[in-house]
Amino acid sequence: MTPALPRGPEGPEDEAEQTQRVRRRVLWAMPTGLYLVGTAADGRWNLMTASWVVQVATAPPRLAVSVEAGAVTLELAGRSERFAVSLLERSQRAVVRRFAKPVSEVEVGPDGTPTALAGEPVVVVTGDVPVLAGAWAWLACRVTDRLDLGSHHLLVGDVVAVGGPTEAPGAAEAGAPLRMEDTRMHYGG
Repeated sequence: MTPALPRGPEGPEDEAEQTQRVRRRVLWAMPTGLYLVGTAADGRWNLMTASWVVQVATAPPRLAVSVEAGAVTLELAGRSERFAVSLLERSQRAVVRRFAKPVSEVEVGPDGTPTALAGEPVVVVTGDVPVLAGAWAWLACRVTDRLDLGSHHLLVGDVVAVGGPTEAPGAAEAGAPLRMEDTRMHYGG
C-alpha cells in the first residue's frame, strides 16, 4: 500500500512537486558506493566520480557502470573498450570531489604514462587505464555491452584484472569502502 502524499494549498501542481521531492529522497537513500572510474584512449586519461557501479554477473565476473551521456569517460571507454573502477576507503572521501568534472591536470612520467591526475597519484593497469594509486582496491574491465538509457549509458564489462586488500597482510582491515552516505553528495533522483 502506497502512503498518500500530503495535499498542499496549490492542488495537483503542489502534489507533483511533493512527489518529485519524495522520489529524490527515496532514490538518494538507496545505498550506493562512491568510486572512481578510469578510462584512457588516444593519449588522454580520465578519472570520474561514479556512484552507479555494481557487479551484475559471476560467470564471467561482470560489472556495470552507469555514465552520463556526453561524459568524457563514456567517450574514452567507447574508443578503448576498457575501464577500471577504483574503490576508495571512507577516509578518502575528499578525493571523489576532485573528479566530479573531467580531468584537466595530467602529470606524465618519462615513459608517457600518467603519474597523477588532478594532483592525485595514479598507476596504469591493463595497458594504460588509470586507477588511483592509493585505492583500497581496483577492478579493470573490458567492455562487452553498452546500453543507451537516455540520460546515461550503461557500460558492462568483464573483469580482466584486479588489485586489492588481499595483496598485503592486514590490508583488508585497513578501512571500509567509501559510500555515498559518507559524504554530503547526492546524485540521482
